[in-house]
Amino acid sequence: MTQRDSSARTLTRRALIGTALSAGALIASPIRAFATTPPGFDKWREGFRARALARGISEGTYIRCLARIEPDMSVFQKMRKQPEFNEQLWQYINRRVSDWRLSAGKVALQKHGALFSRIEKDFGVERGTLLALWGVETAYGDPLVQQNHMRPVFPSLAALAWNEPRRKKYWETELINALRIVDKHWSTPEEMRGSWAGAMGHTQWMPEVWLNVGFDYDGDGRVSPFGRPDDALGSSARFLVNRGKYRRGEHWGYEVKGAAGSGGGNKSYAQWAAAGVTRADGQPFPRPNDKAQLWTPVQGGPTFLLGPNFYAVKSYNPSMNYALAIVHLGDRILGAGPFVQPFPGSERALTLAEIQEVQTRLTKAGFDTGGTDGRVGNDTMKAVRDFQTRAGLSPADGYAGLKVLARLRQGS
Repeated sequence: MTQRDSSARTLTRRALIGTALSAGALIASPIRAFATTPPGFDKWREGFRARALARGISEGTYIRCLARIEPDMSVFQKMRKQPEFNEQLWQYINRRVSDWRLSAGKVALQKHGALFSRIEKDFGVERGTLLALWGVETAYGDPLVQQNHMRPVFPSLAALAWNEPRRKKYWETELINALRIVDKHWSTPEEMRGSWAGAMGHTQWMPEVWLNVGFDYDGDGRVSPFGRPDDALGSSARFLVNRGKYRRGEHWGYEVKGAAGSGGGNKSYAQWAAAGVTRADGQPFPRPNDKAQLWTPVQGGPTFLLGPNFYAVKSYNPSMNYALAIVHLGDRILGAGPFVQPFPGSERALTLAEIQEVQTRLTKAGFDTGGTDGRVGNDTMKAVRDFQTRAGLSPADGYAGLKVLARLRQGS
């Protein structure tokens, strides 16, 4: 699982879904037993009941979802103590375009090839892009993510709607949206597990997104981000087309070379080629009349021509780094190689076996990585940072790379 960006902006998918997925403790049931109800919650709940019923929620749904729950007070600690890691761009890319995610993405494509073919036909969104979104958001819907990092959303949303001072109206609206989903018989309270902030399913939808963006792509009579990925991936493709203006048949862009002195602006690939800009892999631009803009994210690192579909991906999350990781992961799953020009000071990404070795050695040294599955999430990053601090490695950035692995091996 990956640490997700929190730089949401208006009119982006992230503005709709709010706070990102984050690792949380497993909670087995939406009805939790506290020794005592926090003071003031019952009074708020009764007032909220009236507001929910006034907005069309049925009495039965309210009772089923909220009458017996206690607020999940751990959400406030999660909100205050989200881990901060200052990653360089090459580290950010390496963590998301990981050995595990590449191999798992190829398996997911093989398993769901017919679905991706249908989406490409219906919406024109390249399979690599959607695969990468799915892989970064929830590791291709891996049940372990659901089991180990998700919690029932009603206790979380109830706590936030009751006692989060800055955005109570927002959280109360999302709680009503969650109730409306149950009212529609699209899901059950037991099935609705997500992040501490309420994002759920394959592509991490907040309830509002589920209601307003999702649609019934598999034809089973309900809209669900759980179970089969059809609704989640089909809806995400439609989002990229409607909100991001994704263009059928165009690739997101290419790594290029020869850009020095070629100027700027939005020009056709043919014009860029005439100015001496070529693809870094030596291949021709397949659609020379499509337009793109030049971007060098880090001086001395790779340079890219970015077409409109790169910015369509950016509409899903307003981070240029996120969009670059997504499109690069998509290309890699489909067989492309690493960037030709490395980022300054970068290391190659560790293999799956090497990541597992890092996690195993850290665990034996007393650092909790949250498992040894080769997937680097917040637990592993925190363990690495704590090890770096103890070992005097600078910077203590939490990056599980070659230097950390070498030092762990020395310690053994």
